[in-house]
Amino acid sequence: QVQLVESGGGLVQAGGSLRLSCAASGSFFSINNMRWYRQAPGKQRELVAIITRDGRTNYEDFAKGRFTISRDNAKNTVYLRMNSLKPEDTAVYFCYVDSVTISGSLGVWGQGTLVTVSS
Repeated sequence: QVQLVESGGGLVQAGGSLRLSCAASGSFFSINNMRWYRQAPGKQRELVAIITRDGRTNYEDFAKGRFTISRDNAKNTVYLRMNSLKPEDTAVYFCYVDSVTISGSLGVWGQGTLVTVSS
């Protein structure tokens, strides 16, 4: 079993910053790719960014230049630093990890953390 605990969401004014964290715990051999998704009210969940185990990153266009994904492999934690936030960034943010367990590969979702950006 792999559990993810997210933190760092909240209310921020437009132009502000937040840092989200997602920590994995439980029984697994490794955590490989780690991703952040978001889901705005009434919209489909969308990918924000991805980071590989060796630190390579990729961002969706809306996140480029404003968001930074990073990870600490020793802590099995992924971060999302969000700068210059806009009201349209308001969403529930979810982390998703690709883990390797005794049962094989397992994709796991976090519970989500709400980010609200006021204008």
